[in-house]
Amino acid sequence: MPDDLIVDVDCLQHEYPGGARVDACGLAFRVYRGQRIAVLGPNGSGKSTLLKHLLGILKPTSGRVTVFGHDPSREYPAIRSRIGAVLQNVDEQLIGPTVFEDVAFAPLNFGLSREETYQRVDDTLRALGIYDLRDRLPHYLSGGERKKVALAGALVFDPELLVMDEPLEAVDQASRQEIVEFLDSLHERTGLTIILTAHDMEVVADLADSGYVMAQSGKLEISGSIQELFFDHDLSQYNLRPPAVVRMIKALQEAGMDLEPTLSLADLTRQLRAAHAPLP
Repeated sequence: MPDDLIVDVDCLQHEYPGGARVDACGLAFRVYRGQRIAVLGPNGSGKSTLLKHLLGILKPTSGRVTVFGHDPSREYPAIRSRIGAVLQNVDEQLIGPTVFEDVAFAPLNFGLSREETYQRVDDTLRALGIYDLRDRLPHYLSGGERKKVALAGALVFDPELLVMDEPLEAVDQASRQEIVEFLDSLHERTGLTIILTAHDMEVVADLADSGYVMAQSGKLEISGSIQELFFDHDLSQYNLRPPAVVRMIKALQEAGMDLEPTLSLADLTRQLRAAHAPLP
């Protein structure tokens, strides 16, 4: 496996008790070091199922899943310190009586000293701006605060790969912006590899550079940069609505304006100003 190939999934198939199936065949799902990948698709297509296989929570019925060269369903202990995860329902992963104890739980149980663990927890809570919550009960925090605590728990090991299932669902706008800015800065500084799912395409535009689109069956049908996915493909068949800036540009293009594709509202604003600049 090339050194920069972190995740390699080929024709993953999973059958749940009761007969429900996910057939994530089609395109091979590959993630390389430093990428930020979004997995998109309609509800029930198998996005969360795919992520659970990467985390060793599920074992595939057939197909190949490797993360850092290991099969997560059989060898997760070999890679667990290299992966951080934020689950869709963060309440399921918040188990400590206080925020500090929750974030410290995994490092202590994986053998880190108390001194190193406490320093890491302090540093992570400060980085996320939630140090003042260290003695609070996690389940009495707001939705945005609970997401930040779960994210702190995922990042306390300084992982190489961060897996997030709907990371900003039910998060208020202020917390959403804070988390986006934090993750953008972290990726820029460390090259952290990120895989995420999201229903909100505004989140996808903020947190991912490339993506895969799953059909209702789970088949991986399209891949490319996020800009290519939004501008070059009709995602309505997957019940996906592009971000507002993409819809605005397409509407103006249909009206005859010559605009370059962009995911940045600031870039669009500059183009519009240039198009209406007075002639010299």
